[in-house]
Amino acid sequence: MIEMADKDQKAVLLESALRIADATDGEKVFLFLSVKEDVEWFGQAVIDGCDRVVLVVPKQLTIRDATFGSRCSGIIRNWSGNQSRFSRIKYAFLHAVMAGIIQPSSKVVCVLGPHGKSHLDTITIHDLRHSWSEEFPFEVEALFNNKAFHTIMAVVDIALDIGALGREGKSVGTIFLIGDALRVMESSRQVVFNPFRGYPKKDRLITLPQVVESLKELAKLDGAIIIASDGTVEAAGRHLETAPVSEKKFGGLGARHRSAAGITRKTESVAVVVSESTGKVTIFERGRILATLEPVISRRMV
Repeated sequence: MIEMADKDQKAVLLESALRIADATDGEKVFLFLSVKEDVEWFGQAVIDGCDRVVLVVPKQLTIRDATFGSRCSGIIRNWSGNQSRFSRIKYAFLHAVMAGIIQPSSKVVCVLGPHGKSHLDTITIHDLRHSWSEEFPFEVEALFNNKAFHTIMAVVDIALDIGALGREGKSVGTIFLIGDALRVMESSRQVVFNPFRGYPKKDRLITLPQVVESLKELAKLDGAIIIASDGTVEAAGRHLETAPVSEKKFGGLGARHRSAAGITRKTESVAVVVSESTGKVTIFERGRILATLEPVISRRMV
């Protein structure tokens, strides 16, 4: 299947993953490559079935889509920071659905290794229709049909940065609420001066680098950050006045997560919560945990 003089471990694993995909009706094989040398290796390998391989590479890795686009099914640019392996997979799936590479019901095989290393050592098999476990929830079909999906994914990137790096060396926890902004504002009150008040809409979009940096800084404030479905930041420093949930299934979560579950049960918003203690990013919708993403904490003091 792969024509090379001496098959290295990358080649053996990719060959095995393609066979597993055949045997399990897998639609795609996601190949996670962390360094430029590995991408170049893929470009030189002769692969039978490359139309089913999706390259997943860090955002900061400079490669030309035109060079590899004809050799694979698609290219996904993953969040640049270090995440746990399951977190990297879940993040890639979200972006692949957003790009139309896979469907919410797809079966996928993944090949990956340690973050930032030229080493592959793991093959996983996934059916996106089923959540993996309570420890690694992934029930995100509702997000795919949400009109704010692109905004939610942009916020997830910001949240992962905050979770991994904190701010100025210190851990930070916060809540982002996306969508149904009017009802969320009606169900909350300002606890500090709203830093976005008075600015025109065009200056409050999360597609702007200066707004992204402002949000990371404002995450240190008490209260939630409110963002409209179209990516317009409405407010920061909002105290949520809905009752936090109290079910036993949320027993291990703190007040911030319980409040996020409560507000998403009352409104049609989606909450993205950063845990101050662990850096974990949790996505809530209608009072349920849809997914967790686990950045690896670096350069911060808990």
